[in-house]
Amino acid sequence: MISLRASEIAKIVGGVLHGDDVAVTAPSFITSSQCIEGSIFVALKGERVDGHDFVQDAFNHGARLALVDHRVEERCVVVGDVTLALAELARHIRASLPDLTVIGITGSQGKTTTKELLHSVLSTKFETIAPQGNHNNELGVPLTLLQCTESTKYCIVEMGARHIGDISYLCSIARPDIGVVLRVAAAHLGEFGSIENIAQAKSEMISALSDNGIAVLGDYDPFTPKMKVLHPSRVLFFGEKAHDDIRAADIELRDGRAHFDLVTPDGRSPVALRLLGIHQIANALAAATIAHSVGMNSEEISGALSLAQSHAPWRMELHELPDLLLINDSYNASPDSLEAALRTLAHLSQERGGESWAFVGKMAELGESSPDQHASIGTLASQIGIDHLVAIASPEYGGALTDSGSTSLHLCRDKSQALELLAFINRGDVVLVKASRSERFEELAGAIEDFWVNKTSIETVDKP
Repeated sequence: MISLRASEIAKIVGGVLHGDDVAVTAPSFITSSQCIEGSIFVALKGERVDGHDFVQDAFNHGARLALVDHRVEERCVVVGDVTLALAELARHIRASLPDLTVIGITGSQGKTTTKELLHSVLSTKFETIAPQGNHNNELGVPLTLLQCTESTKYCIVEMGARHIGDISYLCSIARPDIGVVLRVAAAHLGEFGSIENIAQAKSEMISALSDNGIAVLGDYDPFTPKMKVLHPSRVLFFGEKAHDDIRAADIELRDGRAHFDLVTPDGRSPVALRLLGIHQIANALAAATIAHSVGMNSEEISGALSLAQSHAPWRMELHELPDLLLINDSYNASPDSLEAALRTLAHLSQERGGESWAFVGKMAELGESSPDQHASIGTLASQIGIDHLVAIASPEYGGALTDSGSTSLHLCRDKSQALELLAFINRGDVVLVKASRSERFEELAGAIEDFWVNKTSIETVDKP
């Protein structure tokens, strides 16, 4: 963060400073143990813990100022609403850095992976800031902006939404110069009510751009390309069609990873992704389009993409165990992302010659369409030749399957019962673990790996 006096921060956020006026030189944190010398600790009240109880710990880790809603013993700025004050401080930092280019990324899936790929590409040439994990809300966006300094060239911000208006609000803080919509799909359908409402929410990214901004749109669904009418200036499309500005050609899948030629207006260069799954092409193309828009050439982009790796946990993580492949994709699940994961599973099992096992759990937030969406995924699993579909506390996956299909359906009441099936997995098989975040399937993935590697007894992984 740019250096500010505590008194300046109090004035910016409309608060009252208690304590001496010191210089704050480091970013803000909402976890006390993450604070560093010269930072701000943002004390938030949650359902289970109150950040005000950790102010002393934050100062022990180097914090120089606390942003609070009531006076504490340490140096602090007292405000009426800590979250709104954090946003005001981020707006000030954004306005104070006229040479900073902010890149806003939204979409129903792929935001975090695209962010990580883009950060890898831009960082080869420029000082670039990107959020840790998926910090994409009213806290994550300001915290990301507050990492920027006078030397930062690009700041990448993820923007998620659960309601219409959420992205507009985040854009009012970040003021993106480049707005990216990856795709519109059925994630959070239960909250938005319709795919049209999801599209409207994502389109707020493009509506927020100034006339000098650049819109980057994915060509993978019927809704996103139509957003071009919302921006009168420069619009770039990415996809796999001949008319897309940035596209992939000659696509191959090797060992579950995509290889393709990146085609841009200034050339054609080969890309060999290290990420698992054919669906990663779209994320790579989004990153490539943004990099192209800021002046990087196709060779620079393709080289950086071929070296890039994702550090986000539980997203298509490939664990190469002794004689077994385990795909841990337990971070979240939607119909589109589950389809992509199943297709990757089918490909890898066919390459290895073993059987495919899909341990799947509930896809949350699908509303009234939930039974049909789950049943459709079950049908897809049968169509693409998944050998074993293990549905855990989600019998809806079997809603349209028949006994005549090639897929064996295993309905399990919980994760513990699903683990009993490990006795039937053979050497050379491939296992996928995937469900919505609320199902905590990373525990299941860990239990499978522990059983296979250490040959331990099967223990419960279900919480009481």
